This record gives sequence, structure tokens and C-alpha cells, in this order.
Amino acid sequence: MEFVDGRGPLRKPRAIAALRPDLVAYAVSLTGDVTRAEDVVHDAIVRALQARNVPRRSAELRPWAFRVVRNLVIDRYRKNLVRAEYSREQGRLFDEGQATAGDPIEALIVRQAFERLPRRDREILCLIDILGFSYAEAAGTIGIPVGTVMSRVSRARRAMMTLMEGSNVRPLRQRK
Repeated sequence: MEFVDGRGPLRKPRAIAALRPDLVAYAVSLTGDVTRAEDVVHDAIVRALQARNVPRRSAELRPWAFRVVRNLVIDRYRKNLVRAEYSREQGRLFDEGQATAGDPIEALIVRQAFERLPRRDREILCLIDILGFSYAEAAGTIGIPVGTVMSRVSRARRAMMTLMEGSNVRPLRQRK
């Protein structure tokens, strides 16, 4: 595939590589971090090289590539927000478990079992059992029917109990 700039035809990889320094500068301005910016630009270049519908003219390729970088930065920012929220809620689960259970061993078993669940099970238990969502709210959040939420909650709770029963964490025997 050939691209056209003011001087004549360019090959796709060369046309995209020519934008790299400006893309990195732009990504640094968005992320505030050179390493993150380099990662974003790398991913953007990979996407651009794999994309089928890349603008052929240099004047169109440039804004298109910058949009790809911008969208990747936004996607990573959102993903990091979700991860941070998940970590806070997981910590809250542990803290509340210790406060209510009173048994630190049991709290540890619960936390370890929760962490070993598949992502889908952790997600549904977090929404229903930790955050207190109704089944309808959870269904709307995940984008699945209420009946599916109910099934997933049931399966996730069963899996959680199985993991807790199979835990190898045992309290030490107290000496008399």
C-alpha cells in the first residue's frame, strides 16, 4: 500500500514511522510519563500497521494516527480507574471481613478464595455481595439478563464455598 505526501509516494510502515516522534511528544503530553507514552505509541503503531482502513494521504494519516494515540490513552486511563476501584473494593472486602468475622484466619481464607475465582465470578460477587447492587442493577451494569445474574451469583457462591472448604490455611494449635 502506498501513501502520498507532498513529495510523492511512501510505503505504509515508513509513513507511520515518520510520525513517531510527534506521536511520542503528544502521548507524553497526555500521560505525563515518557515510558507510558512510548508504550502507547508502540501499540498505536502496531494497530496502524495492522489496520485495513488507514488514510492514504499524509494530511489524513497524521490526524488519524493522533486519534489512535488519544483513544489508547483514554482506554488505558479507564482501565486503570477500573483496576484501582477493584483493588479498593477488594481491600474493603478484606477489612469488612476482618471487622465482622473477628477471625483473621477466616478472613484470610475468604480473601484467598475470592482471589482464586475466575474474573467473571469475582465481578458478579463484587457487585452483589460487596457493593450491594440489586440483581437488576448488576444486570444493567454488566449488560446481561437478570436471570443470568442470578445463575452466575449462585455458581460463583458455590465455587467460593468449594475453594474455602479446600483451603490449606489452618490455625496453629495453641499450646497449653
